[in-house]
Amino acid sequence: MIKNAKDFKFEILKKDKKTKARLSRITTAHGIIETPAFVPVGTKATVKGLTPQDLNEAEVQILFGNTYHLHLRPGEDVVKDFGGLAKFMSWNKPTITDSGGFQVFSLGQLKLKLTQEGECTEVKAVNIKDEGVTFRSHMDGSKHLFTPEISIDIQKKLGADLILAFDECAPHPSTHDYTKEAMERTHKWALRSLKASKIKQYHPWQQALYGIIQGGIYKNLREESAKFISKLDFDGIAIGGVSVGESKAEMRQAIDWSYPFLPEDKPRHLLGIGEIDDIFDVIERGMDTFDCVIPTRFGRYGIVFVDPSVGNLENRFRIDLNKTIFAKDKNPISKDCKCYVCQNFTRGYTHHLFRAQELLAYRLASYHNMFFVNNLVKQIRQSLRDDNFGEMKKSWLG
Repeated sequence: MIKNAKDFKFEILKKDKKTKARLSRITTAHGIIETPAFVPVGTKATVKGLTPQDLNEAEVQILFGNTYHLHLRPGEDVVKDFGGLAKFMSWNKPTITDSGGFQVFSLGQLKLKLTQEGECTEVKAVNIKDEGVTFRSHMDGSKHLFTPEISIDIQKKLGADLILAFDECAPHPSTHDYTKEAMERTHKWALRSLKASKIKQYHPWQQALYGIIQGGIYKNLREESAKFISKLDFDGIAIGGVSVGESKAEMRQAIDWSYPFLPEDKPRHLLGIGEIDDIFDVIERGMDTFDCVIPTRFGRYGIVFVDPSVGNLENRFRIDLNKTIFAKDKNPISKDCKCYVCQNFTRGYTHHLFRAQELLAYRLASYHNMFFVNNLVKQIRQSLRDDNFGEMKKSWLG
């Protein structure tokens, strides 16, 4: 599907001998992504609280933009006129955008109250049909339509290097019947997304299109979806619906059920995970990239990641800097971390910032978390080169 090899290329560099983990490289028009790689989420063309310079210092390789939010504000035409998402946000490295399909799930749980002629009327935020999804903006209640064709066109204007087919992410829990209906709709939309991707281009670089596997927590549906999506002419494969409320065990099962049908020669992205144990587990299961809001979301609440000298599965490799136990603590957040925050500030100082509700608190904690997660994945890549991924995982998770 890709016409220009210099714009998009996927290479497997090495495979782990004991697991499904692999060391790979994705080449895009805006740069190279060494995988496995963590993908921070820049929902509205910004990773909350951090500058592109901060992200570069954390050795972030690619950012994830949100089609729904960027469509509503500032609008895809504005981003296009700036030269695409990367240039718009002064990132100038690879980007990926979702299809807007996840908002079908998240907004589907909401009802908006709109004022009409002096009366307050409650309306459903989302209406899903085979043609597409009609939804109300969470900001002003305005009505919008997403179809596979519209979603792809928006993403083409946004200009991300990697874009996703339009899908329906069924909420958890959902019945087998509804999950099957949503999966079949996703398959129809996948075909339409592929067709739409070949119609119009707004930027001089090619954009790689990923298909999305759905199927909820049902083995037969996951297998059916993996078979269907993997046979289509997508440039990469994403696994969706694994971060909408199910357990970690169910998330891992969804990957395991899909894996046997995934094409070996295409990159694999897992949507929506980022905790420390999950990172090891999904890499072990053959995932190349994965995205999550966790580093900055946790950081804004004062929850920070720590290495195995303090962290473990019981505390989930994190501490809460708001706790008074850290008020006089002169240690860095994480003993072995080489980030700017850990090299210059103490737990006691960052505790003070959170208690005083100083804006710097959110920035420092988010910076540390972003560096920590990306450095961990960098170490995992090195462990794959050195053939000791299993030993590294054991040193962290036991």
